[in-house]
Amino acid sequence: MHPLARTAAAALCTVTALGLTAACDTLFDDAQNTAPYARLTGPEVVNKALAATRGAKSVRMTVKTDSPEGPVEAYVATDIRGECTVTLSIGAADTMQLVRTGGTVYTQSDAAMLRSASAADVGKLAGRWVKPPAGDRHTKLALRYCDRETFLGLLAPKSGTARKKETATLDSGARVLTVTGRADGGKWAANVATDGRPYLLNLHFPQGGTGRDTGSVTVEFSAFDKPFTASRPKT
Repeated sequence: MHPLARTAAAALCTVTALGLTAACDTLFDDAQNTAPYARLTGPEVVNKALAATRGAKSVRMTVKTDSPEGPVEAYVATDIRGECTVTLSIGAADTMQLVRTGGTVYTQSDAAMLRSASAADVGKLAGRWVKPPAGDRHTKLALRYCDRETFLGLLAPKSGTARKKETATLDSGARVLTVTGRADGGKWAANVATDGRPYLLNLHFPQGGTGRDTGSVTVEFSAFDKPFTASRPKT
């Protein structure tokens, strides 16, 4: 922003502080030289990141959240054809693997996961690939993770609250712009790649920040457009 324009804007914000506090905060926050997004507002950066991440032919996601049964972790690979693999763990011991290929779903669960789902014949089913019964709640949960929109859809309605922060370098070496905004439980935060396409690299919502009675949600996105095959397991 030109110095004279910035001075005029500051005067305007001072005069109308009671009515435009949020707008003025956004004005000065987004005025930072946050290359390559210096000319974009926070909401515009988020919308670019959402579009790029939705458009990737394939992506991997690491999801961490909480449930009444304990901490939840999911490691996901998925593509735009609907092919998907998920490794899902709930609590200390419950683990399930899921493969969706050609429109068919297969799962493999350990004994703890089967017991928590009240499955019959735990001894026979543990460690075996099967076609899960309709309505199995753990399968339904894992399948939700196959759709990246499950998580991008949390951010999209909040994009209007976005404010640009600082640039940083992640442990992976990726350069990012941090963007934050308002959520029901506090603030959400996201990191958007500054090199190459503006992919969303990670996203964090605080406890209750998704508008539901949930714990915090953290998602890391990686391996955009990398070749990926979901192989049909032997049942």
